[in-house]
This record gives sequence, C-alpha cells and structure tokens, in this order.
Amino acid sequence: MSDLSKRICIIGGGPAGLSAAMYLEKKGYTNYVIYEKLNKVGGKCYSPKIKVKHNGVEEEKSFETGAIMGAITYHAISEMEEFGGYYHKGPNFKEGEPNMRREFRKLNGEVDHPFEPKVNFSFKKLFSLLKLKKQMKKLNQIMQTKYLGYDCYGHLGVAKGEYFGISKGVEGHCGATKENSFPNYLKGTNPNLKDLALPFSEFCKLNGVEEVQRIWIAPFTSFGYGFFDEIPAALVMKYLDVTTALEFVNMGLWTWEDGTQQIFEHVNKKLQHPAVLESEVVKVERPEGKVLVTIRGKDGKEKTEEFDSLVVTTPLDYFIKYADATKEEKELFSKIIHERYCDYIATFEEGKSPVISGYLVENMVPERLGHAMVYYNRWEYLGGDCPCTVYALANHTGTPDVDYDDVMKMMDEDMEKVGFPIKEKLYAQEVYYCPHVSSKDYMEGWYDRLEALQGNKNTYYAGEIISFGDMEDTCAASKDIIGRFF
Repeated sequence: MSDLSKRICIIGGGPAGLSAAMYLEKKGYTNYVIYEKLNKVGGKCYSPKIKVKHNGVEEEKSFETGAIMGAITYHAISEMEEFGGYYHKGPNFKEGEPNMRREFRKLNGEVDHPFEPKVNFSFKKLFSLLKLKKQMKKLNQIMQTKYLGYDCYGHLGVAKGEYFGISKGVEGHCGATKENSFPNYLKGTNPNLKDLALPFSEFCKLNGVEEVQRIWIAPFTSFGYGFFDEIPAALVMKYLDVTTALEFVNMGLWTWEDGTQQIFEHVNKKLQHPAVLESEVVKVERPEGKVLVTIRGKDGKEKTEEFDSLVVTTPLDYFIKYADATKEEKELFSKIIHERYCDYIATFEEGKSPVISGYLVENMVPERLGHAMVYYNRWEYLGGDCPCTVYALANHTGTPDVDYDDVMKMMDEDMEKVGFPIKEKLYAQEVYYCPHVSSKDYMEGWYDRLEALQGNKNTYYAGEIISFGDMEDTCAASKDIIGRFF
C-alpha cells in the first residue's frame, strides 16, 4: 500500500513539475513541495502581456514565447484545464480570439501556395501533390499496422521492438478504438518499432514516404525541434502522430486567450501547495533511505530539507552538476542533446507588419541555420498593429552553432527581406529546448536504461526528455511516472 504521508520534493515548476503535483494530489498525496528557481511558473510556456495600440485605443494582450497551440490529442493538458478551470479557444475561433491562421512565404517576399493545386497551377505541381496525398495515406496505414504501438507516450521498449505506455489515441480517429485510446496503457511486441530509432529522413526513405516531410517540417522544425536528418523518427511521430498532424493540416487547433502560461498559473493556484518561487535547488544528497535537498532562496540564504522521495522535472544533464550523481546517471545524462531555440517579439515599421502568421520553409534546412523560420501573428483583429514572435534554430549536429547575436541579426534581415522590417524588439531570448538523444543512443537502449534507474536512491525522473519536449507529452510523462511509481 502506498504511503500517502511520504514527503516528496519536486524540482521545477514548469509543466512537468506542476502536472506531477496535480497527479500526486489526485492519488491522495499532499505532503509535497515544488521548488522553482524563477519568479514564475510555467517554464518555457511564458506568455508576457504587452500593451498594443489599435484604432487609437491602447490595450494589453498576451503574446507567446514558447508553446502556442494544442489539439484533440492534448489529453493531459485537458486534464490540467479541468483541474485549473482555464480552457482553450478553438478550433472554431470567434472574432477577437487568438487563432492559428497561417501562410507560406518565399524569401523574396512572395506568398507561396504549396498545397493548393489551383493556385499557380502546373502539371508538375499537381503530380507532386497527388504523390504527397498518396504517401500521406500510406504513412497513416503503416503507422497503424507495420508500426502498431508507436503512438504511446514515451519510448519504453522501442529499441527492443516493444511498446509500453499510455495511449495517445483518440477514439474514432485514425483507426483508434476505445480500447487503444487515452488513458489506457498499451503493451506489446512489434520488432518493426526499432525503425523509429532512425533519423526521420531515413525512416521516411525506408518506407517510401519521403514526401510527407513537406507536411511534418512546418510544425516540427520551425518550432524548434530540430532537423529531420538528425532527430530520431520516434520523436517526430510521437509528437506529430498521424491524428495530431492531420489537425495541423486541417487547422483544427487550440489556443489560449491569456496564453499557455496561464494553464499552469491556474493549476498552481489550485494546488494545495503552490510552487515555492525563486528557490533554486543547488545540492542534492541521497544517503540511504532519504533525500537531502539544499535550496537557495531569493535572499541568497541556503537551507537543507529532508524528503522521502525526489521527482526531478528539470534538465537531467544539469541535474548531474549539482546532485550526488551515480556513475550510471553521469554516463546516461551526459548523452542528452538539446536544441538552441531563439525567438523575439517585435513591432514593425508602420504599414509593414505581417497580418497573418507565416512559414519560411526555405530556411528550415541546416544550410540556413540561424535564419528566421516562422513568425506568429496572434491577434487577427489587430491587423498591422499586432506585434509578432519570430523564431530560429541555432544548432545542428555536425555544424558549428550560430552565435546568438548573429541569429538575431539574421532574423532581422530575413524579416526585412520578406517585407516586414523590424522596428523594435520587445522581448528576446534563447532557450534550452527539446532535450533528446541521438539516433545511435536511442537505438542502443538509452530509454530502457533510464527506466531501470527509476526509483533508485528514492529518485524519479520526469520532464521533457521522458517523452517529448512539448507541453502535452511532458505532462503526460508526469501522469505516467506518478501513476506507476506512487
């Protein structure tokens, strides 16, 4: 029987930490503490409020610097919405709500229509789209048959040709039934799943579906998750499973009027023990049977608290720098790779602002590393008065990283080139993004080795690395960890 009185420390007040606390409460645990080093919760889901002026009226609106959207496959986020009492808008957006309209734009500023056969018609374009449609149909079929079990959250067993985890399926969509939809656990053997360790470009070539990368690239690479020649296919297909990908294509997406950060602000307020802010964990010691956590408060003073269990939701490659890490933890966590994702919120010269979000697909290749890939116009009714968020990737395996200042300069140049000259940056950042492991380490069983460490030294590992670095998969990973180990 579980000891509901055990004292639990949660490191991190982002989506993973807050969802872990929520799921602990749902199981009856109340003796927990969340330590967050920042002065806010939500982690990379940061939605600053900015004053904008439109038709002579000044008002304050939320903008996004991290997560933007959701879909019907966002099951764990739906549970957090219910817990916190804060809900999404869409996919049928009303006037005045933030929405997900978008266009494709060439680097010469010309609006492109890559998926509309009647616009700039040619037989070559028609043939290409028919080929894409055929391969999309094939991919959907093989993911439900050849790769049965791929759409579980997490990566347990995949390298061995097995699957185990909470189903991501939605009943009635893409062949999913009640039995293999969320929140059911699925378990089975399928040797073909080993293919998911391949880089996504190789996985597509293996299965004769190279064209589908044209669909997957916009919601994947442009939003900071890496390039298809380096990222294991498992990360791509578990994030953009066929159902989710089709929601992107059909624009069946959600947004949150006050920003994604407010999902977590609302959850935090409803928790019995809200996160302790400006409290950085600087040391973790795990003598036999207990966990000692040293915290530095905003006053600079340190104190050490004793706990029965530890849930780490912050980057594991950082954990080994302040904890009494074992040899196995050091070896395993030092293999973690992360993306360097840069973005800024900007205003534009008068009369030259985007009035719709846009993808710059030509920049979504390693050869254009550091260049702007997407810009996000959040408020349609603001028209040209709406500031936009602009995004770029600064790293790629085997290629020198691009310096932050150079990225900022290239993004500015790109926006001017496509017709949107920057007037002022209101906020800019580079973030630790999408932690993952290489295809080689994935293939060699990195995730199964991590699973073997769960519970050792009274420590449990959650966070982005467990499943994928979006808010849904991150929260679902916490559901799984708390569900299985507490």
